[in-house]
Amino acid sequence: MPLNAATKAARLSIAPMMDWTDRHCRCLHRRMTRHALLYTEMVTAPALVRGGALHLLEHDASEHPVALQLGGSEPAELAQAARLGEQAGYDEINLNIGCPSDRVQSGCFGAVLMERPGLVADCVKAMRDAVSVEVTVKCRIGVDDQNPQHVLPDFLARVSAAGCDRFAIHARKAWLQGLSPKENRDIPPLDYDLVRQMKGLFPALHLSVNGGITTLDQAQAFLDAGLDGVMIGRAAYHDPASVLCAADRRIFGSGFDSDPVSVVHDMLPYIETHLRAGGRLNQITRHMLGLFTGKPGARAWRRTLSEGAHKDGAGPELVLRALDHITALAPVSEPV
Repeated sequence: MPLNAATKAARLSIAPMMDWTDRHCRCLHRRMTRHALLYTEMVTAPALVRGGALHLLEHDASEHPVALQLGGSEPAELAQAARLGEQAGYDEINLNIGCPSDRVQSGCFGAVLMERPGLVADCVKAMRDAVSVEVTVKCRIGVDDQNPQHVLPDFLARVSAAGCDRFAIHARKAWLQGLSPKENRDIPPLDYDLVRQMKGLFPALHLSVNGGITTLDQAQAFLDAGLDGVMIGRAAYHDPASVLCAADRRIFGSGFDSDPVSVVHDMLPYIETHLRAGGRLNQITRHMLGLFTGKPGARAWRRTLSEGAHKDGAGPELVLRALDHITALAPVSEPV
């Protein structure tokens, strides 16, 4: 069976990250890689179905392939939210079974659902029955005192039987008691070996590994070891050029490396459109601060944008002024 666009793109994906992977961030990332799969921030099913917050589904046509991540635990409501996501044009609907925040737990969704694989299976089946696009799951290897060696294979077996063929596995437990969401991203130890074992147990499933991956070299090593995909989170946000500019060539074997200076110029028409619609410059440029991490002039680039982009009337000329700090210091031998 030929792979669909989202599954092909899942060879490398950018993790859904609350407050970060909004539509402006995704438009920036898409100008750095044509092929990697992009994810929305988590959108709760109740917000869409009960709250009518359809503005949360807004995205630009340039973002594809792009997936909508949903949070929830009520099958019928998730099915309805998935239908809204498909109608909005998303290439994939992903169910969040990984977020450990107190707010998520109180709503009975996110990582706490690792304890309820039967309910997750019911949710997946309802969503699969409601939409024609792929339904996927992002999960942890377990929570609290669960034994991941037992819990994860049972979870994958039960949820895949309900119609999910693709999982992104964050290779850490989530500690729902005693650790903050921030601590849950770093303190529980990573168990990449367990994720690799799951590929051996479930060869027909498309499995991506997530957690602690910061470079394309690491990503390629996981692919070479037999995993189907790699999902990168914070590194792709804080230092996007190091992860995304060479991704199309190195991970997908197509196209050329992108260049962050050219990416800035490519963003200018998008910025102008956003400003004409009444938006503010800093809503976009806050995602661009890490574009030149580690490069000469990066501090001045960040300072110029941070100090000026929130002001009334700030526009593309501020971005170009910030860019001057980079291009003025670029070696003559390197194209900018």
